[in-house]
Amino acid sequence: MNQKESLTKKVIRISLVAALYVALTLALSWISYGEIQFRIAEILVLLCFFRKDYAISMIIGCAIANTFSTLGPIDIVMGTIATSFAVICVMFSKNLLVAGIFPVIFNAIIVGIELSIVFKTPFWLNALTVGLGEFVVILIGIFTFHLLKKNVVFMKMIKANQNI
Repeated sequence: MNQKESLTKKVIRISLVAALYVALTLALSWISYGEIQFRIAEILVLLCFFRKDYAISMIIGCAIANTFSTLGPIDIVMGTIATSFAVICVMFSKNLLVAGIFPVIFNAIIVGIELSIVFKTPFWLNALTVGLGEFVVILIGIFTFHLLKKNVVFMKMIKANQNI
């Protein structure tokens, strides 16, 4: 049997994860947007630690989810930039704990700037609240993926091909 994943299956896998990001964000929209946010879907960013092509899922998922934000186009652009920088760094990390630092830093800074522009509030306050929310979510993700990476079935299901 050929072990190489077909392009069709790869597109479906990437699309499903992007859709999951959007669904989680929208289902929990009351805590996913704004100055104080705990975007649970951000846990999925850590999938990029195990397989680089999940970066596509995260970038597309974030862009789509942010089209539903009340902040408008600036949230689509700034949020997607923050996610893009974060997933690139996560992809090349060799340690899950270190990988978790990048989404916190990039979201705190970039989304913090965005919120300061939109709400005319102090950058450091926005960076602190966004960073704290992201830190909590990523910490949950690190703990979850630390346990899940021991599960062979899960690792096969996500098609992990690095940092296993």
